[in-house]
Amino acid sequence: MNITLLCYATFSEKAPENSENYPINDGETVSDVLERVGIPIEEVKIVFINGVSSAFDKVLADGDRVGVFPAVGGG
Repeated sequence: MNITLLCYATFSEKAPENSENYPINDGETVSDVLERVGIPIEEVKIVFINGVSSAFDKVLADGDRVGVFPAVGGG
């Protein structure tokens, strides 16, 4: 199974080279994938799966598009 893993802002440096076709195992969750690529969950502000806000414990499916956003400061 494969997903598209989109890492935004400061997470872009953690995006794997094969992020457009990132392999996952059956039953893997968002948090499993984040751990594997080295993105600390406590730094994640928003996760979208197929354009819908999602939780870290959501089990991923083949073809999902996962977007991961950090908290962004500014002012």
